[in-house]
Amino acid sequence: MTRPYVDKLLTGKVKRLGDAHAENRMDMPWETGMFKCELDGKIWLGDTGFAEDEVADKKNHGGPEKAVFAYPKEHYSYWQKDLESHSIGIGAMGENLSLNNANEFTVCIGDTYQFGESIIQVAQPRQPCWKPARRFRIIDFALRIQNSGRTGWYFRVLQEGYAEAGLELELIDRPYPQWTIAACNEVMHFNKEDLKAADELASCELLAYSWKNTLNKRLRGKNSSVEKRVFGPNKV
Repeated sequence: MTRPYVDKLLTGKVKRLGDAHAENRMDMPWETGMFKCELDGKIWLGDTGFAEDEVADKKNHGGPEKAVFAYPKEHYSYWQKDLESHSIGIGAMGENLSLNNANEFTVCIGDTYQFGESIIQVAQPRQPCWKPARRFRIIDFALRIQNSGRTGWYFRVLQEGYAEAGLELELIDRPYPQWTIAACNEVMHFNKEDLKAADELASCELLAYSWKNTLNKRLRGKNSSVEKRVFGPNKV
């Protein structure tokens, strides 16, 4: 099996954008850490992410179970065609790791990798929010990302250490081969009536708490709307 390869490593500081006097909601003030820049050389990876990285919304982003966001490089050819724009490319999703030889069908919850001195573990698929839509001024962009299945995923950090671009991710353990990122997305976003699958996924020990919480609410008959997450302040 070809190993995933870290093509680029990206980090970014929080930016404050927009105009306080704007009438268009897409132009109003907002904060984001999704504007990332490529870094060379070894970077310290701690338990909540890279030393040079920041997140704006600490309630919904960052933290130990969203320490590192990875996105397949291959997806950008799809987005360039879908959005009819060649201006979208690596870093546009706010990823920390741009990966080759890995996608939502080949990566599973609990996959544990050696990455330089660090050890990282897949915790959850990404659930896109309204900020990519604001960045590219496409109001339904988060839904497009979600519905395409090209979501990317988050790692937690099991062992801190220095890491850098140009390294392969060496698979140490794969405890849940049945729970690919694609399979998780199917349960969460498309097969919402399949409570058996929801229960099985919620029982996956290494799935992030936020996903377990959402699935367990579904099992109790409480289905939450995605409107706030995918449209946020972009839409009335």
